[in-house]
Order: sequence, then C-alpha cells, then structure tokens
Amino acid sequence: MARPVRIANVSGFWGDRVAAAREMVDGGPVDVLTGDWLAELTMVILARQRARDPLAGFATSFLTQVEDVLGTCLDRGIRFVANAGGLAPERCAAAVEAIAARLGLAPRVAFVDGDDLAGSLEAIAAGGTPLVHAETGEALGQRTVLTANAYLGGWGIRTALDDDADVVVTGRVADASLVVGAAAWHHGWARTDFDRIAGAIVAGHAIECGTQVTGGNYAFFDEIPNALHLGFPIAEVADDGSAIITKHPGHGGAVTVGTVTAQLLYEIGAPSYVGPDAIARFDTIVLEDLGHDRVRIHGVRGEPPPRTAKVGLAVADGWRLRLGVAITGLDVEAKAALFERQLRAATEGLGLRRLEAHLVRTDKRDPRSNEEATATLEISADADDEAVVGRALRARVTELALASFPGLWVRGVTARPEPLVRFWPTFVGWEWIHERVTTPSATITLEPPPWSDGAHREVAQPEPAVDATVQPSDAFGPCRIVPLGRLVGARSGDKGGSANLGVWARTEEAYAWLAGFLDVDELRRLLPEVAPLQVERCALPNLRALNFVIHGLLGEGASAPRRADAQAKSLGEWLRARLVPIPLRFLV
Repeated sequence: MARPVRIANVSGFWGDRVAAAREMVDGGPVDVLTGDWLAELTMVILARQRARDPLAGFATSFLTQVEDVLGTCLDRGIRFVANAGGLAPERCAAAVEAIAARLGLAPRVAFVDGDDLAGSLEAIAAGGTPLVHAETGEALGQRTVLTANAYLGGWGIRTALDDDADVVVTGRVADASLVVGAAAWHHGWARTDFDRIAGAIVAGHAIECGTQVTGGNYAFFDEIPNALHLGFPIAEVADDGSAIITKHPGHGGAVTVGTVTAQLLYEIGAPSYVGPDAIARFDTIVLEDLGHDRVRIHGVRGEPPPRTAKVGLAVADGWRLRLGVAITGLDVEAKAALFERQLRAATEGLGLRRLEAHLVRTDKRDPRSNEEATATLEISADADDEAVVGRALRARVTELALASFPGLWVRGVTARPEPLVRFWPTFVGWEWIHERVTTPSATITLEPPPWSDGAHREVAQPEPAVDATVQPSDAFGPCRIVPLGRLVGARSGDKGGSANLGVWARTEEAYAWLAGFLDVDELRRLLPEVAPLQVERCALPNLRALNFVIHGLLGEGASAPRRADAQAKSLGEWLRARLVPIPLRFLV
C-alpha cells in the first residue's frame, strides 16, 4: 500500500497570496501543489477579458507562482496541478513552457480541455436537451452566450500525471477534483472506487479555499494563533480515501475540528455533494482531532455521479447602473419612500427592465458627525440599452436633486453603466462532453465517468436525517437573551443565485438545542430578508451542523449583484449577531 500523498493548496481564488507556492515548497515535504483560481465569478471576469483581448482568458497570477517554484519542484519531484487555464488552458500551458524555457528548464507540461461547450449548445438543444437554468428553470432562449464550460472531474489530471507530467493546467474542473486527480494517480484508484473518491472529494473541499481551513474567516477568530500570516493547508490522502488535514509546522493559523467543520459547510447544498467524479455523502463524514494541527476525515461514503454534468454559462444580459442617494437627518424612511415614488414616476416608459431601491441604514441616533447622520438609498437599474441606464436614468435622478427631500445628494453621480453578464448554470448529458488530455507524448480522449441513472441535483431537496439528539428548545431550562454567535459558529457563501448558510455547535448537547431551535421559520424570523424566499434545511448531526439553502437571495448571482454582499459571505455573521434566548447551561 502506498503511503499517503501530501497534496498542498496554494490558491483559494484568483488574487490569493502569490507567495503561497514558495511557502509550501519551503515549509516542508509535499508531493503535489494544487490551486483553485476559478470561482463562478472568475469565469465571468475571464469572459469579459477575452472579449477585450482574444489572447486573454486564463489566470495570470498562476504564472508568477510557477516561475517562483518550478525549478525547486522539478528538483524535488513535486507536481503542480492548477485549474488556472480558465477559458484558455492550452495558451496557459504554452505560457508555462515559455517561462520554463527562459529559466533553462524542461518540464513536461500537460493541459486538460474539452470543457468548452460554447460551440455545441445549438446541437445540444437540437438533440433534445432543454437548456434551462438549474435553479430557476428559465429557458436560455435567444440570449447571447459568451462562454459555456462543463465541470470536468479529476480523471484528466490523473491521466496527465500517469504520463509523467510535471505541470498540469486545466480549464473548468470541479474544485475538489484537483485533489481527486492527484490522489487517484498516486494510489492507482479505479473510476468505480467511489468511497475512496468521495473521501478525496471531501479532502479537496476542505483545502480548496486555502487558508479558510487553517483559521481564515473563522467564526471564533480570536482562538486562531498567529493569525497575521495564516499557513496554507495540506491534505494527506491515504489509499482508503481517508485524509488528514494539516499545515506545515510553524506556519500561522490552526487546523481543528472547528476550522475543518466550518470549511466543509461552505457552499454546499444537501448531504449528497454532487461532483463529476462521484457523489460524496457529507452525512457520513467523521472528523477526528489528532492534535498538533491534524484532523482526520474518514468514513465517507460515495455513490456514482449522475448522468448529467453541470455546465456554467456566461450570458450577456444588458446593462446595469448602480448609484446611491444620501439621506441625512430625520424621517429617513419617509424621505426614501418619497424619492423612490418620484423616481419610478419619472422613469415610467423609459425602457428599464428592472428598477430597485434598497435603504441602507448606517445613520445613528443623535449623530456626532455628518456621516453618522446619513443613510443611503441604493438604486439599481437594468436595461437592454446602455443609454437607457446611462444618460437617460442619470438625467432623471439629477432632475430630482432640487425637487425631492431636504439634504439630498447623490453618491456616484458620475457612475457609468456596466455590461451585465449573468452566470447561468445548466446540465447536459456526459455524451456531449469530450474531455481531452494533451501531454508531450500524446493527446488522449477520455471516456465519460461511470454514471448512475439519477438526476443531477446541484441544490438538492432536503434529505431526511435520523437525528435522535434533537429536543424541543424549551427542554434546556432557563435562558438569557444573548447573540446566537456566543454559542454557535456559522459560515455562508454563494451557490449561483442562491446562498448557503451552515451553522454548527461545538458540543453534542449544544447541537441538540440548536437543531430543535433553528428551524426554517426561526431562520426567517431572524433574517427578515430571507422571509419571502424558499429555504431548505438539512441536518448533519455527524458534524453537529445544520445547513440552509436560501433560493434566490442573490438574484442572478455574484456576476450581476443586487445585494451589497453579492456572495453572501457575511450572512452567517449577521445570523450570529441576532439576539436569541440561549439556555444558561451553555453560557457558563
């Protein structure tokens, strides 16, 4: 049996710390460097860049890391696997080769593609596959599609490593599949080793966001040592699919059951976590604290992936203008209501597709400064024509400057309309996807994964969980009104136009109270913004956690934001700040 493979993460998003690769190579032994550059928003950004420059389309910061560590990696036999290829994996691979040549090095560079389906959409639709939005069911219709990329799995990566590639550049692969491919290569797994693969998916999900699993963005941040410079994580994946999440000794941060739990709850739906390599059952995960910044993940069960693959489209959808109207002093709500009525009347017939006004109350009682006296009415408008939300809408706002409430002034009066590009998730059958691996030796077309006949459910309906620990919240004795976050942690994020909100307790007894207290109705009461939306709750008693999926909270998603927090990063902290009756027995 092979020893565990040490897979390090060096990027959680495009813009992450460029020194991370050097830190991980110098900090201790690793076998494979991986990095995630491709958030859903990133794919839209790359599409915009490529529209301006046909040679763009990949994450250039990856090249900085490659140049920094390539020689060391070749000397030590460390492989580098990254999805930084984005929309142009072949050009990204060529850029790596150019860097290597300049450095006098000769790595074997491979790239994985076949995820680009933009040229196949017409044939797919003609073949009987309805291209509908995965969350809303809305038909794609005649919208202009800028990009369409399937989420590939890890087997292309494994194939490239089997051919002795030193650097593997991919386009759109599922985030956790970077680890799946590396682990499957090291251990020689078969594509039907679903329990092993599921374990690697969970390990990949744990480290894919970099320092979030070593204490970054952690609810109990004051417990994290040396938080000034958090270390990046390592997954030691064993042959049976179990893994130990850790970091290099001496690097900042901490790896605990709490930090791992928080990351496992990030951007998930139901307990069946669907990926292109397998379905990982998050309700079977067992976490074991080994001490010394080492947490073991084991017991994960896997199932075959569904017969459809997720495809992310970037769809052109007109223009948007956003600006703010400052409201100062008394009668803030009445002033906001007056301005909104006036603006809607002034723009009637203008051709706006959508006009929204949202009051942000940053003003304070008895203000000591002009800023403390001021709230903002955020205006957001969409139209098919740039001029409608440009000159025409700004003119209507300006015309109200002397005709509305006292003290009116506009934030961003010179703001320009932005092209509106929506992330549009849909599903297509694997038969339409032709994944290829190009190495210095050959170009290989992969067979599709061994799927099941089940439907792909990106955000699944809640699945029943047998949870004998749940008790009515009033069974825990006297309470005190305190912020919910004094007892529980939370982490939240985006899933297209929906948001996920994971909440966990640190003891079994506290979880028993939480599971009985925080149902969907209570969540709607605590977060009024959520009240009119469809909400699903899934219990994960094995993690002492609840996960909520809130449909439609983010509108069209982070690429076309309506909320100030377009990715729901702060949703969990808002929940933790709400005052609730918590049993005194938990507050000692």
